[in-house]
Amino acid sequence: MARLTGRGIALLVAAVALFAAGQWLLGFPVLVVVAVIGFGLVLAALLVGTHRPKVTVTREVYPDRVQRGGAAVGRLRVHNPNTRWQAGFSARDRVGTIVRQVVVRPLRRGASADYSYELPTDVRGRHVVGPLTLDREDALGLGRGRVTTGDTATLWVQPKTWPMRPIAAGRLRLHYAGPQTAYSLRGSLDLREVREYVPGDEVRHLHWKASARTGKLMVREYVDPNLPRFTALLDTRADRMPAELFEDAVDLTASLVISAIRADYGCRLLTTCGVDIQAEPAAQRTGRQFLDTLSEISLATDERPLLPRELAGAMGGGLVLVLSGMSEADRTQIVAARERFATVIVIAIGAAVEPVPGVQTILARSAAEAVERWNTVVTR
Repeated sequence: MARLTGRGIALLVAAVALFAAGQWLLGFPVLVVVAVIGFGLVLAALLVGTHRPKVTVTREVYPDRVQRGGAAVGRLRVHNPNTRWQAGFSARDRVGTIVRQVVVRPLRRGASADYSYELPTDVRGRHVVGPLTLDREDALGLGRGRVTTGDTATLWVQPKTWPMRPIAAGRLRLHYAGPQTAYSLRGSLDLREVREYVPGDEVRHLHWKASARTGKLMVREYVDPNLPRFTALLDTRADRMPAELFEDAVDLTASLVISAIRADYGCRLLTTCGVDIQAEPAAQRTGRQFLDTLSEISLATDERPLLPRELAGAMGGGLVLVLSGMSEADRTQIVAARERFATVIVIAIGAAVEPVPGVQTILARSAAEAVERWNTVVTR
C-alpha cells in the first residue's frame, strides 16, 4: 500500500492552504498554480509507491547462535527475475525494537546482489528476526510503498562464557546404589541394567539370552562407578539476586557448565525457578541445550527455596551454587547438601555473604572477577 511520508503530508497541507489562499482569500492565480504543482507531486509520489519491487529476496542469519556481545550478521540476497531493470529500494529487517535498513541498488534483468548487515547481540535471549519489509520511495521522498516478504529467522544470543577450570568430583556409585546412578558410560565393567536396544547402541553389548526370552533385542548398559559429575545451581529469585548482577550470574553459570562439558563430565543444570537439565557426557556434545536454556532464563518473583526439590535426592559429584544473597534457610539447605556431595562451592556475586562452615566460598563483584578467583583457588 502506498502512503505519504511526513514530507508528503506537509506538502499536501501546504498545497491545500495555497489553493485556498489563491482561489478565495487573496485571489492570486500564481498561488493556485503552485498548489496544483504540489498536488501533482503528491499524486506522482503515490503512483510511484504503488509499483512495488518485483524481486526475490532471501535472508539468512549467521551464525544463528552467538554469545552476548558477539558478532552476528544478516545476509540478504536480492534477485531480479524480470526482463526489465528493477529500480532501487530499501529493505528493512527488524530484531525486536531495533531496525536495520539496507539500501538496494538498481538491478538489471536477471541480476542478483548480496548485502550484509550487523544484528544486535547486546541482549541475551531468543530473538525473532524479520519479517523483511521492502520500501520504495519517490525521488523527493514524498510517498512510500511498503510490502512485507520472506520468513522470520531465530537468533539465539547465548550467555557469555569464560574459560574456567572444571572440578572433578566423583564417588563410588555401583549398580546396586539405586536410581541415583544417573549417568551411564558404555564400556565400563559395572553392569547397570539390561534394556531394550535403541539405534546407536553398541552391537557387542547385545544380550542374546534376554533377546531370545523377550523376543526383542536387548542390550547390557554399563556405568562408570566413579564417573565425575557436576551440578550447577543458579539462584533466580528476584528478592535475592539484583537485576543488575543477574547477567553476570548467568554468564558465570554458563561458563561452569561449558567447562564441565568440555572435560567430558556428566553435567546437570538447575535453577530455583524450576529448570532441571541433565545429560550424559556422550549426549552433551557442545552444550547447546544448556546454553539455549540459559539464554531464556529470567528472574522469578515468587518465593522459592534456594535448593529445588529436584535436588533433594541427588548425591555425589560436585555442586556449585551461583547466588548473590543468602538467608538462614538457605544456609541450612547448603549445610545439608554438603553431606550429600563430594564438593560444594558457593560463588557470591556482588555481595559479601557470610561463609557456610565447611563450604568454600568465592566472593566477587563480577563474573570476570569470579572466574579469575575460581581459576586461582580451584584445582582439578
